[in-house]
Amino acid sequence: MKVGVIGSGGREHAICLGLKNSSKIEKIYCFPGNAGTSEVAENVILNLDDFENIKNFILDNQIDLIVVGPEKPLVDGLVDFLEQFNIKVFGPNKIASQLEGSKIFTKQLCQKYNIPTAKFGIFQNKQDAKKFLEKTAYPIVIKADNLASGKGVYICNDDKEAQIAVNEIFDGKFGLAKNLLIEEFLNGEEMSYFIVSDGLIYKNFGTAQDHKRVLEGDRGKNTGGMGAYSPSRLISEDIESKIINKIIKPTLKGLAEHGTRYKGFLYAGLMIVNNEPFLIEYNVRMGDPECQTILPKLKTDLSEVFLACCNQSLDKVNLDWQNKKSLCVVVCSNGYPDEFKKNIKIENLKSINLRSQDYLFHAGTTKKNDEVYATGGRVLSFVSLSDNFNEAKMSITKNLDKLNWSGGFFRKDIGYKVIK
Repeated sequence: MKVGVIGSGGREHAICLGLKNSSKIEKIYCFPGNAGTSEVAENVILNLDDFENIKNFILDNQIDLIVVGPEKPLVDGLVDFLEQFNIKVFGPNKIASQLEGSKIFTKQLCQKYNIPTAKFGIFQNKQDAKKFLEKTAYPIVIKADNLASGKGVYICNDDKEAQIAVNEIFDGKFGLAKNLLIEEFLNGEEMSYFIVSDGLIYKNFGTAQDHKRVLEGDRGKNTGGMGAYSPSRLISEDIESKIINKIIKPTLKGLAEHGTRYKGFLYAGLMIVNNEPFLIEYNVRMGDPECQTILPKLKTDLSEVFLACCNQSLDKVNLDWQNKKSLCVVVCSNGYPDEFKKNIKIENLKSINLRSQDYLFHAGTTKKNDEVYATGGRVLSFVSLSDNFNEAKMSITKNLDKLNWSGGFFRKDIGYKVIK
């Protein structure tokens, strides 16, 4: 079987590696991929906005299954487009992808189906938003309505920070913004909860805790994710039951009443407050770096999971997991999430010897003349599986010491709530 994976991040490298381990796969293509995916797949440089070109490549090369990694092609309707040509695609359609494509769509769904979430207001211009800020209590959360690669969320502690957030969103920092949300601040602890669905049934696909802030101690600007650990320390039978009954099931019911079924990964970003889950946001794909953290624990053939979701036969697949703790630390280019230099050589990669439970996933990298260069903000994800988080951290630290890359930085405290 031939498979195509769309995307170029650490998530897509993890998916490619997971598929490489399948005996059913003879060839993997990655569009456009990175230096890491080039080791396990054939990278194909195509414009991801040119659906016609993507479709032609798939048909010409007789690719049996397409896996869409990032959110933008999903929100733009790539799944709907390809399915018109009888191409099997793992990922939600355009209507279902509104869960991530429009925070307002999700908030209105929450309102209609009594899904617990932060109280919110929707504002269509700077004037109305700033007028509301005059009488608000801090802290508050301000969000861009549109896709923002995980960065369009501001936690504002005072009026000065809130004014900056409103200006940046409406001035187009994250693309054209017709609306923004102002939400109450929920004081709790975050958790990521994943399911995989074939449109008929769904199965739990793990939990994680993501570290979004750029600086140690969860301070500084939001990023796409500086690291993660799995499973979340907050998960319990009681919490999981509440997440499923109060959040997941009503969401899928709401989508069904919108005339659509959900197929693919669904990532619920939650805040746990006094043992109660509140929905912060949905992502309509695996998170990054959560994907790199969770997928190495999966023992089931990943291609079987994807095919079952496309064929609506997920009930016949048993998801089998390693009973391990997983930790992921992301190495970023100096300056990220602000300005950073590109095409910086990454020395010492060849000196890293990964043990059987260690992984190194590439994101913003490219290969030239057998050397690897950093081209993006988030560059590498170091992952280790172990019986405890302390051992996993020690293993990652050894690999980071060997890397010793002067062009990048990483947070030294990933997983600090579960590591003594």
